[in-house]
Amino acid sequence: MSAVVAAYGPFDPAEGARMLDRLTHRGPDGAGEVTVGEAWLGHRRLAIVDLEGGAQPLHEPERGWWLVGDGEVYNHRRLRAELEVRGHTFRSDSDHDTALHLLADDGPPGLARLWGMFAFVAASEAGGFVAGRDPIGITPLYWVRDGDTVVFASELKAFDPDRRNAVEPFPPGHTWTPQDGLEPFRVLPDPHTPALDALGTDAMSAEEPPAEVLAAIRDTLITAVERCMVADVPVGTLLSGGLDSSIVTAIAARIATRQGWRLPTFSVGLADSADLSAARQLATELGTAHYERIYTEDELIDWVPEVIGVIESFDPQLVHSSVPNLLVAKLASRHVKAVLIGEGADELFAGYAHYGEIEDHRELHAALVETIEGLHAGGLQRVDRVAGANGLEPRTPFLDFDVVGLGLALPARWKLAHEERAEKWLLRQAFEGWLPDELLWRRKEQFGEGTGARQVLREHYGAQLSAEEFAAQRHVVEPPLRTPEEAAYYRIFQQHLTGMDPTGVVGRFAEP
Repeated sequence: MSAVVAAYGPFDPAEGARMLDRLTHRGPDGAGEVTVGEAWLGHRRLAIVDLEGGAQPLHEPERGWWLVGDGEVYNHRRLRAELEVRGHTFRSDSDHDTALHLLADDGPPGLARLWGMFAFVAASEAGGFVAGRDPIGITPLYWVRDGDTVVFASELKAFDPDRRNAVEPFPPGHTWTPQDGLEPFRVLPDPHTPALDALGTDAMSAEEPPAEVLAAIRDTLITAVERCMVADVPVGTLLSGGLDSSIVTAIAARIATRQGWRLPTFSVGLADSADLSAARQLATELGTAHYERIYTEDELIDWVPEVIGVIESFDPQLVHSSVPNLLVAKLASRHVKAVLIGEGADELFAGYAHYGEIEDHRELHAALVETIEGLHAGGLQRVDRVAGANGLEPRTPFLDFDVVGLGLALPARWKLAHEERAEKWLLRQAFEGWLPDELLWRRKEQFGEGTGARQVLREHYGAQLSAEEFAAQRHVVEPPLRTPEEAAYYRIFQQHLTGMDPTGVVGRFAEP
């Protein structure tokens, strides 16, 4: 988790400094900037790994390239060894330094070789410039194209008010250069996944998933969790008590025990909430160092204005989950600097209720791919902003590219839910024995629902506007605001991001 601000073309460095100041929460451990030809690069850093020479902007003097970045590259050591054979000399241990040298050698197509979550902007003293973002959009990046000037930043709030109406999300899986414009470097789904290659056609064509498929799901996710736990600072998990975070926590707890330490886990909820009770039960079962915060209904209501400013969204579903998420992040930040989160499992294994209404496997697969492609403007926006506001780095094992590649390649007919088969049945079967049965087969609840936040917030904020006020306001955005509650959140959103047109920038769930 860091903050990126950059520009290509005519640009006042004072504007860049203002933008960096608005992103101090993402990078409290240091800042840097550099002008390179027609480019300006700025950075704020959160130190997750104890690096020698890891301050940014990073410099590669042999070819004259500079880079600022956010995120984590998991395969950087293997790529570094290859680049050293090519004659590259590294001056830091940073995984971003590997990305810099790869770009210097291979140009924008080199980003296709990176495995992880990232947003990079690089410029060379010879006039080269490239921006790129990971294929799922786990790491945020926005941009404004204004004539000869293109400006980039990690969050909407970074941009000066007079630019906000032109902000767009930078498309995941793409690079941009002044010469070639936007070009894709990797798209979903990716058929070249190691676990998938090893399974063969017989396993994938079976009517029901054979044991080797369940083992592939399990082993691929375990490997992803292991990657996410690499850090020189304390790592924990946000344990909601739901299936996804419980599976991630069960894996992480085993890894921590094997390495000789005790995994910290963090939960929040109303005193009688189902999530809090389930999380407490699992933490006891796994022997984690468990921390929890019990909040009141009044606290939920009072935190909403700050939460909307943090997540940069007014979508009710996102607000419902973000209030408890912000409170658990504040709790976790007192103990760790990186947290593992269960985001992505619902999108890969058909966990949401509306997927249960789909009966055709082809239609289900198309819906899952569409949802994954839109994650960067929805759930991942909450994950990133809430963690960033508290100096935490969020890590999402279910969105490791190997897990995504396998998950989307699995036949969607195995994911169809019906009366005799619970949602995410495939994932539950893969981790049979890892959780107590009452938790493994617990009914799916949204985070805001299980923590008790949804009903409290709906009742309070849904009563803030009269029917006449709602009718007068609902068409100020496109598509129109759907409920008085959403209209109340939109008013707060406008207070934080004055002049922002949310169309095409702020994602909104199908149901408010």
